[in-house]
Amino acid sequence: MGSTAEALARATLLTREGRLREATELIQSTLAGTAARPARDPHQAAERAPDVSDVPFRELGTDAQRLGTPAPAASGAREASFTSHVFAHEGHRWRYRLYEPTRANPALLLPVVVMLHGCKQDAEDFARGTAMNEVAQGEGFLVLYPEQRRKSNQMGCWNWFEPQHQRRDGGEPGMIAALVRSVLSAHGGDPGRVYVAGLSAGGAMAATLADQYPELFAAVGVHSGLPARAAHDMPSAFQAMRKANLRGSSRSTAAIPTVVFHGTADTTVAAGNGDAVIDRQLAAHRAAGVPLERRDVAVDGRGRAAARVQWVDAGGQAVLEHWRVAGGPHAWSGGRAEGSFTDPRGPDASRAMAEFFLRHRNAP
Repeated sequence: MGSTAEALARATLLTREGRLREATELIQSTLAGTAARPARDPHQAAERAPDVSDVPFRELGTDAQRLGTPAPAASGAREASFTSHVFAHEGHRWRYRLYEPTRANPALLLPVVVMLHGCKQDAEDFARGTAMNEVAQGEGFLVLYPEQRRKSNQMGCWNWFEPQHQRRDGGEPGMIAALVRSVLSAHGGDPGRVYVAGLSAGGAMAATLADQYPELFAAVGVHSGLPARAAHDMPSAFQAMRKANLRGSSRSTAAIPTVVFHGTADTTVAAGNGDAVIDRQLAAHRAAGVPLERRDVAVDGRGRAAARVQWVDAGGQAVLEHWRVAGGPHAWSGGRAEGSFTDPRGPDASRAMAEFFLRHRNAP
């Protein structure tokens, strides 16, 4: 936090969102000159206090500092916004944030990118760190940020490793799918162009969603994550994070366009998990009768080096893509330092994923 005024403004926002304990702690730490900084490892124990109330968020206008400066809306157009909401599902209330770019024609259906944060993150932090909203403003798509409940996981992790959260129409995948459908209907999303991406635990949950809902998601991005059903409980989750299971799951995986980012120096989730995601997709596409040809793609030398490999179909369309970021840590590649778990030196994962996503769509 750069100043006392900024900290007090942030505390006011937390209070409006019902996060009273966090607001109090922020004010106290700022006055003491010890404002807290985000933790750097999404899988460490949580330090953030749990939510103490469940108050619906207020609608918030555009935050220019977070989004960059959006282009002025033309006459009759709708200005860019980043708003907070609560979604009720099966007796529980889930917070989420939604970015809408400037819309010259509000009636035009827009693509939707679903972004799933990692452990110890929340929707706002993930948006700030990935800068996906800025990409969305330029490319013209909605960005949906579901937020895990601390009541469901005290570290804020998506529970990708529990069987009840690995199945269709149940648990967290069922909630996220229902939320996506709600946003499509209420905010003018294009049902044929819905994509999901995530970091770490969010990446594993993104892989699960793509596996369970291939008719809903046209493509998936897995950043520093794991394949669907890589574990069945907490001990097997830690084992999978340390050493990927390259033999794959005993169950088949849905064939879906997939882009993977993983740092070779990731000490939290072994980089072999990125290989496992791609290997399972190669097997799934073979089983679906879709031949793919491998090709290496040059990467600009700015920042960290990276190896980029694509697998293209008969028409030359990239169906699978794998970025191995040399020396990359367990963090969002090319992200902003203002957010937690980001690696500003790496290739821009947000832009690369968006470009990959927008080349794909599901049939009507």
